[in-house]
Amino acid sequence: MCYDISFTVNIKALSDYFPELTFDEQIEMTFQPSHIAGHSFGNHPIIYRNREDGQLHGRLMEWGCIPFYIKDEQTFKKQRASMLNARSERILNDPKSYWHKIRNRRCLVPLTGFYEHREVKGIKNKVPYFISMKDEPLFFLPGLYSVAELLNKATGEIEKRYTFTIVTTAANTIMAQIHNGGENKSRMPLLLPFTIAKEWMKEPLPDDNYKEILAYSLPAKNLKYHTVFSIRGSIMRPDDKEKNEEYFWDAVEAIKNDM
Repeated sequence: MCYDISFTVNIKALSDYFPELTFDEQIEMTFQPSHIAGHSFGNHPIIYRNREDGQLHGRLMEWGCIPFYIKDEQTFKKQRASMLNARSERILNDPKSYWHKIRNRRCLVPLTGFYEHREVKGIKNKVPYFISMKDEPLFFLPGLYSVAELLNKATGEIEKRYTFTIVTTAANTIMAQIHNGGENKSRMPLLLPFTIAKEWMKEPLPDDNYKEILAYSLPAKNLKYHTVFSIRGSIMRPDDKEKNEEYFWDAVEAIKNDM
């Protein structure tokens, strides 16, 4: 699955890809962290189609969907971690899934890369990798978003909370070697070339086109990747470099590119 992402460019760069984009007032234009952890349910800049004017907007949304029918956030707290990712197979094919219910609330999640962990024999903890797309320094993952009306206990007012999930798919040959352990092994974000990412935001999006996008598999040769220092926990990187910069681990075999 995908629980750690990176965004290291200025938000204004999104306008280079979507010139018609309107930035909502609440967005922070200085936002550009090298690591966003999904389980922190933090904010990330998201591109979505505003239902009032029908235009593409950019706003900060919280990672980890809160369903629109939830009225008490505390009762959903333990379940929220399961809403960081949406399996592509369930969006159209599982009418009981929440993803099926919000399938028309499509959005794009801009990234400069994401992190995944690999089990390596002889190393106690999984080794983290930073993965990005060749020739696309900024790319966009398809996602779904939700809007819940929840009580702000500090102000006593009802607020609209915008939250999102990232669509995942079966891993390609590179990602299957990196994401090789755990309950959700052999999964990866649904990586799309920019031309297809733009299709995701078209309105309306016929079911045939929707299915075609969900079935897309990025060729492994289009990925670039390297090991990095531990991205979770309190241990600081010994060389003071950024989290997404390469870090060499002993006893880590190279990924096979010819699979």
